[in-house]
Amino acid sequence: MHWDQAEYGLRCEWGLAGVRTLAPISDVLIVVDVLVFSTAVDMAVARGASVVPYRWRDSSAEAFAKSKGALLASPRSAGGYSLSPPSLQSIPPGSALVLPSPNGSALCLIAGATTLTACLRNCRAVAAHARNRGSRIGVVPAGEQWGDGSLRPAIEDLIGAGAVLACLPGRPSPEAETAIAAFERFQHNLHDALVGSTSGKELVMRGFARDVEFAAEYAVSTAVPEMREDRCVNAAAVMTG
Repeated sequence: MHWDQAEYGLRCEWGLAGVRTLAPISDVLIVVDVLVFSTAVDMAVARGASVVPYRWRDSSAEAFAKSKGALLASPRSAGGYSLSPPSLQSIPPGSALVLPSPNGSALCLIAGATTLTACLRNCRAVAAHARNRGSRIGVVPAGEQWGDGSLRPAIEDLIGAGAVLACLPGRPSPEAETAIAAFERFQHNLHDALVGSTSGKELVMRGFARDVEFAAEYAVSTAVPEMREDRCVNAAAVMTG
């Protein structure tokens, strides 16, 4: 028999299977990919841009971006707008950016339910918005992938999921309580936790320490990235505009 945390108001489950399990039974689904898809999305939509998720960075991505009338994110090392959050500080309002990502982006594309993305920067704003959309809230830490494509649970995403769940009323599942406990353990030392994580060490080694610095900033953003049709927009701006 398959169990799905349906008896709890606050649910948490990992990756692709988590989306498929929680989306049908949740009013809101929140995808968390702290390093760095969700953080990059927050940076972009906070500046009035929209983000079009796409799973693959291959020859199909350029044609896809053209079909959407959107910019295609560059590789981090190439400069320009990319998954690197600092690169998005000057993205023009009204622009659309295709942001390929095999983890967070891929999950946003299949969720189906009301789908938000969250990171440490906007966890409070996203939680407040989610409360207004329903009481059954599923939070999905995206995780990373091992070389064989299998899920690698990532501590930064568990911490990020916990940061959102800690702001929400309702009865948490044991899985959600575990995420909250992870956040509470590291909330006063988020930067060091992210830098010391497997994902953080990889980014620092590749020369993207600033990506980790941006991702570790807590509750500094009021943006609420929400999937509207094929793209993430700032739902907070839509509501007040």
